[in-house]
Amino acid sequence: MPDKITVLLADDHSLVRRGFRRMLEDDPAIEVVGEAGDGEEVIALASQLGPRVIVMDCAMPKTSGLDATRRILAASPGVAILMLSMHTEQTQALEAGARGYILKSAIDLDLASAVKRVAAGETVVDAALEDRTTSDGERRHGLTARELEVLQLICDGMSNKEIATRLDLSANTVSVHRTNIMNTLGVHKAAELVMYAMRNGLVKLP
Repeated sequence: MPDKITVLLADDHSLVRRGFRRMLEDDPAIEVVGEAGDGEEVIALASQLGPRVIVMDCAMPKTSGLDATRRILAASPGVAILMLSMHTEQTQALEAGARGYILKSAIDLDLASAVKRVAAGETVVDAALEDRTTSDGERRHGLTARELEVLQLICDGMSNKEIATRLDLSANTVSVHRTNIMNTLGVHKAAELVMYAMRNGLVKLP
């Protein structure tokens, strides 16, 4: 049997964490390895437990989910973070490096499926937000507007550091975007990425 997907839950409401734990542990492929009630705790537990996926509430005490996401990915870029919120900070969450964003209010929330998808390298966005995402910038081949922007600059020959300066992001955030882009498109080398982007019209040629 393949290794289980280890998950760390981060939400400041214990009842919410309990509900999420039940939803996830109904799936035999998933194991919840820890729970955190604030941003500082989730940062510490992420380092101690090394989960594959962190289900992160966007609004938490001490340190927000967005800031916690940035700090965790700076230390562990391989972890997949699935952001949950009552609100619509979708763009900020994805720019912080989260691999998915889901509204807690979604009636048909399938948390286990979302966890599996981000663990597999997919970018997951709540269906209720797809129209908003499309209006902000068309999602092509599963990429967000920000990922398409990063992809264009990669194809323009810029380094992660140069892209970070251009977009006012950290170099680590750009690195996470690059990894997510490659995972989403199923390519593993920079040259393959550029060819794929050109062939499929994802970037403007110089």
